[in-house]
Amino acid sequence: MSYEKELIYQEYVQRENEILHAPYDPEFRFYTAIKEGNEELVKELCREHLKDKKGLGKLSDNPLQNLKYHFVITTALVARYCIEGGMELPQAYGLSDFYIQKADGMKRIEDVSALHQVMCLDYTKRMRQLIKNSICSKPIALCVDYIYDHLHQKITVPILAKQVGLSENYLSRLFKKEMKVSISQYILTKKIDTAKNMLAYSDYSISEISATLAFSSQSYFTEIFRKHTGMTPMQYRVSKNRFM
Repeated sequence: MSYEKELIYQEYVQRENEILHAPYDPEFRFYTAIKEGNEELVKELCREHLKDKKGLGKLSDNPLQNLKYHFVITTALVARYCIEGGMELPQAYGLSDFYIQKADGMKRIEDVSALHQVMCLDYTKRMRQLIKNSICSKPIALCVDYIYDHLHQKITVPILAKQVGLSENYLSRLFKKEMKVSISQYILTKKIDTAKNMLAYSDYSISEISATLAFSSQSYFTEIFRKHTGMTPMQYRVSKNRFM
């Protein structure tokens, strides 16, 4: 079961991106600006609407469908750059899925083009905030990386202390000082955040999600999830499917 949990979790966090060609210099500047949270530059670069952008390849004979394909490619690249910049995979992929689904349902070229600007600025603002919040010491950064990579396992303070070579008491104090929450609270919040994303953007059953994220039982998972969100996992899944 432990091996199956790891497979499910790794399948979730390592969804393969489409194979895309490396961007040219102007595009590199654009994606780097988003990654660095440079709102002013992104606003400037987004003044040219997607529908008016020069050099767009022909991916479909249908102009609307052609623009949608380019929107998907752009969104995938934006997500990739933001992940490289430190955005967590569930958030980056969740936003990507959300905007691609929005674009897919649109009937006008102008709406897809306008959504492109909204999407780019949304990622940019989130990266700007992430950069502001990510100023922490190397041991805590290593702990955060370890926690995310091992959400499918039980994570304890002794395990983290061993990973970073600090005493348990000192690590706990340092973590609380820099992250403003205890290690256990941080781990639980990340598990719930990941569960929310899996409920909204995957077909895994509630029992599979509970087991994958190493909760002791589905009933305990439901109890903790309700405390954090005010809804049961099923209620949350239904609410997200209703509005997506």
